[in-house]
Amino acid sequence: MSGTFVKSDKSLISIDPTRISAKIDDKIYSGFIEHMGRCIYGGIVDYSEEANLAGLTNEKGYRLDVAEKLRALNMPVIRYPGGNFVSTYHWLDGVGPKESRPRRPDLAWRGEESNQFGTDEFLDWCQFMGVEPYICLNMGTGTLDEALAWLEYCNSDGDTYYANLRRKNGHKEPYNVKYWALGNEMWGDWQVGQLSAEDYAKKAHQWGKALKMIDANIQVVGCGNSGVNNWDLTVTQKLINQMDYYSIHLYTTDPEYYRNITSTIAAEESIEVAARLLEIARINARDKSTRKRDVKICFDEWNVWDPVRADGQKGAEETYTLTDSLGVASWCNVFVRQAKNVGMANIAQCVNVISPIKTSKKGLLLQTTYHSLLLFSQFMRGSTLNVHVSSPVYTGSNIGSSVWGLEWVSDVVSEIPLLDVSATINGKFVSIAVVNRSKDEDIGSKLDLQGTLSELAQVYTIYHDNIEAINSWENSQNVVPTLKEISANEIFGDSRTFKFKKHSFTLIRVSLAS
Repeated sequence: MSGTFVKSDKSLISIDPTRISAKIDDKIYSGFIEHMGRCIYGGIVDYSEEANLAGLTNEKGYRLDVAEKLRALNMPVIRYPGGNFVSTYHWLDGVGPKESRPRRPDLAWRGEESNQFGTDEFLDWCQFMGVEPYICLNMGTGTLDEALAWLEYCNSDGDTYYANLRRKNGHKEPYNVKYWALGNEMWGDWQVGQLSAEDYAKKAHQWGKALKMIDANIQVVGCGNSGVNNWDLTVTQKLINQMDYYSIHLYTTDPEYYRNITSTIAAEESIEVAARLLEIARINARDKSTRKRDVKICFDEWNVWDPVRADGQKGAEETYTLTDSLGVASWCNVFVRQAKNVGMANIAQCVNVISPIKTSKKGLLLQTTYHSLLLFSQFMRGSTLNVHVSSPVYTGSNIGSSVWGLEWVSDVVSEIPLLDVSATINGKFVSIAVVNRSKDEDIGSKLDLQGTLSELAQVYTIYHDNIEAINSWENSQNVVPTLKEISANEIFGDSRTFKFKKHSFTLIRVSLAS
């Protein structure tokens, strides 16, 4: 074993419900769909007669079972159409009569795009789902004229060409799309139309300015890197007055357990560094209006993803383990703790592609990661609370994913608490989310929650003896939450110690007495 465990004689989780850190924006539980693999075709929609006859789809081809499970996650915003795909996507290819839409090569994922699902289908699906759309613009092969036309098509109520084209295509009223991203990962050498930070900032400044001339009510998302490098330093300082959100991307995974489970430390560090860069940009701004801007982080691509196990050019259909489920829970803990800085987070992606949901011609499968995400979305809303945690720690060389180049985390953080904790208050309900990162050790901890509590607490647990356990088509209930109702005094009593199982995720929910 590379690494050591430092025991704590008195593990403690201490929470005061009156010590609110920040209001949680519900948009941290948002999603992302891309023209990649089977995310759109076979996931969001299935236009085959077979699917319709099987009762899987409605008259528009929307997968009803997928819609049901996504609705349960209560995602406020869905990002579209990419991702790397967007840098060669021309939105006009995907509107108008379907039989007239051109079939195009997809340079990002080495496939072909039929354009049968385009802007109107996406925005109609968003209305069907009750979610807000978030559109990412093509800053690779796309032009500013094309971007302005797309915004006009979606949002204008005027008597203009693209507004009338929308009406001609059967949509009289504007869609009023609020969120618009200025490109995707324009820093990456895999991106068609890659730019330097300086060139991107100049281009994005002009795009952002022009877009708000069409619709001053939109929210513009600037394109960041991982939040901690020279691209981020340059773009935050030069684009601060033209963006409402700053996007950063990060994925975690590793075949080694502790590298996988500790990699979310990189995400938390990235958020804190990016937030400081944005604050510096505000302070240095020349005009008072910019200095007052509260630009939040939009973490619009995140997940556990092994690109070797799930190659993007081969559909990226990942099979998730219990360990990955704990990884997703740790990701969500980060977003809850960082509520002051994060205004939106979008799991990549919603279905089939590195997703908590898989589909077949007969139905769907909920992966291990779905259940962690669902518990957070259901119960970890409201406001985040300050939490004091004293627990055993992990120290060693196996910190941070080697797959995604996150080993630098070990240079920043020398020891990691084995109990990863966040807490929220929503009305009278306090919810506490705890990931026990220890692979082999149960950890007993005193839980100190101030205030008078109701009689019963709900305890949800995701656990399996085997850290590699998965949900399969043959055994779909292999890794699912268990629920127990326990006397609150047995959990929070002065002399009580609550046992968190090894490699597990526990969510405790209790009501404050009125």
